[in-house]
Amino acid sequence: MIADDSNRGGRAPRRSRDDVVDAALELLDRVGLPDLSMRRLAEHLGVQPSALYWHVENKQQLLAAVSARILRPVSAADEAGTSLDVAAREVAVRLHDSLLAYRDGAEVVSSSLALGLVEPPAHARLRAVALERGESASLADTIADTVTHFVVGFTFHQQQRRSADAWGAASGDVAASPERIAASDDDGFTAALDLIIAGVTTVLAGGATQHPAPR
Repeated sequence: MIADDSNRGGRAPRRSRDDVVDAALELLDRVGLPDLSMRRLAEHLGVQPSALYWHVENKQQLLAAVSARILRPVSAADEAGTSLDVAAREVAVRLHDSLLAYRDGAEVVSSSLALGLVEPPAHARLRAVALERGESASLADTIADTVTHFVVGFTFHQQQRRSADAWGAASGDVAASPERIAASDDDGFTAALDLIIAGVTTVLAGGATQHPAPR
């Protein structure tokens, strides 16, 4: 929780861009993406809504900054010294964990990625590994696109089910046993990722045709 700064003369405390992002993440966890508004964020920080626009131009830019923070553990990782298939798995697992760390994390990041407001989290890492291992950058980009789309989509569905269960809107097996569904999600994620990585390994071994990443 962000503590209010002491202020003299009744003035609202000054806030940094990091303060704004921290507060937005707190609200995201508390109320979810649909209720994360600029006005509510300003109230949470104890400032006027207009003060937020010193740091972000609009809500989309706010969500882009939040997305970048969510993705920081993925972007900061270093897969040097590993093979491209091992690096792809590590990136996928780290991305999955990072998205699950925040309520509606996958939806927030998906929107920012779709609008080109945040750097794709896997491309730079996998390109670096490809360069080190003498593999093509286009192959690294294809793997990065595949891993990112799979993880973001899978996690989005996970979080939607969790939200539905929390609101009592889930039905069928989800409502009957959310714990079992959560365990099934973990198994499903691992099984699907295994399949993707098996394909990467096959391509690296020369057992399949490589196609350039779509642009």
